[in-house]
Amino acid sequence: MKMIKQLLMQKSILWLLLIINTLGTIYGYIWYEHQLIETPAIFLIFVPDSPTASLFFVVVLVGFLLNKNFKYFEALAMLTLFKYGVWAVIMNILTFMETGNITAPALMLIVSHGAMAIQGLLYSPFYRIGKRHLIFAAIWTLHNDVIDYVYGMMPSYGSLSEYMDHIGYFTFWLSLFSIYLVFRFGYKPHRSRKTT
Repeated sequence: MKMIKQLLMQKSILWLLLIINTLGTIYGYIWYEHQLIETPAIFLIFVPDSPTASLFFVVVLVGFLLNKNFKYFEALAMLTLFKYGVWAVIMNILTFMETGNITAPALMLIVSHGAMAIQGLLYSPFYRIGKRHLIFAAIWTLHNDVIDYVYGMMPSYGSLSEYMDHIGYFTFWLSLFSIYLVFRFGYKPHRSRKTT
């Protein structure tokens, strides 16, 4: 376990993840382009869920490279990487089941979003998340659910559109479970390094 922790914090690994997550974030925002064009300005920040989650983690990785903990971003990254990673994997599997059509882009989304969820958890021993950081991330995430499922800003999965009420219900409980995971594994109010 100690060896794995040392490996995760090696500069070469951090730089590699920083490059991968930066490129993934850029691709993610491009993927959302068509939806962002149609999104009212007041909701723009809450629509591209997955690329924003990976952007949070990019900031966390920069902090690690600087030997700092950006705690608000750690809480946001861990929570949203897991939530939207798992959410996208499940939505794409459900799309396969609904349409019977397995596509290469969808398989790529499953692999990349699965990796998002895993990396957020893998780095939890290094987070220094306190109460206010956890509360902030929880409010952000639950507020995002309201924006998605009350105001209709959720990602578009055409074949699943008739199930949106059920998906919204599932997403709410996934958010609560993700908040619990951050509390269980990332919440460390009495441990500190250089912080922001």
